[in-house]
Amino acid sequence: MNKLSSFKVRIASHALQQGRIIAYPTESVYGLGCDPYNETAALQLLALKQRPIHKGLILIAADFSQLSPFIAPNEAMLNRILPTWPAPITWVVPAQPWVPTYIKGQHNSIAIRVSAHPLVQQLCNQFGGAIISTSANISQQKPARSALAVRQHFSVKDVFVLSGQTSQLLQPTAIYDAESGQCLRRA
Repeated sequence: MNKLSSFKVRIASHALQQGRIIAYPTESVYGLGCDPYNETAALQLLALKQRPIHKGLILIAADFSQLSPFIAPNEAMLNRILPTWPAPITWVVPAQPWVPTYIKGQHNSIAIRVSAHPLVQQLCNQFGGAIISTSANISQQKPARSALAVRQHFSVKDVFVLSGQTSQLLQPTAIYDAESGQCLRRA
């Protein structure tokens, strides 16, 4: 990671700490994210994206320890999911009872991923924890795959853009159920 990228990641982390929404490259598309403990920011993200709250959101992290406060998996689930990370694989795991509706939606579970993307890892480490993540687009529209596409969808006053390259995956990440191991969405 060069000094310019490190500087931009620090600015993006500071934006998260101040309750802003950020856009950043992930494995396949640009994501929109915010601090998962900041209800105002999460609700602004949902409104900006025009995403219904009942659907829930994904949490991404640099390592499992950043996700563990939010989830309540059993040992069998951990044995299933931990060997698959870091990677572009999202798991749906039982949520802790305190996890707010703006994260888990109408579910008793949440979607989580330990990303292998270097900017995501650096961002989560700089921020000090997991962040909310959803594709950078208005619901039902194509997700942004570049910083320019994000800027075409959203105002710079609404979203801070951390520029970088996606990992070039052509499809969104696969999603699996941690309890059954069943694939819910193929990559």
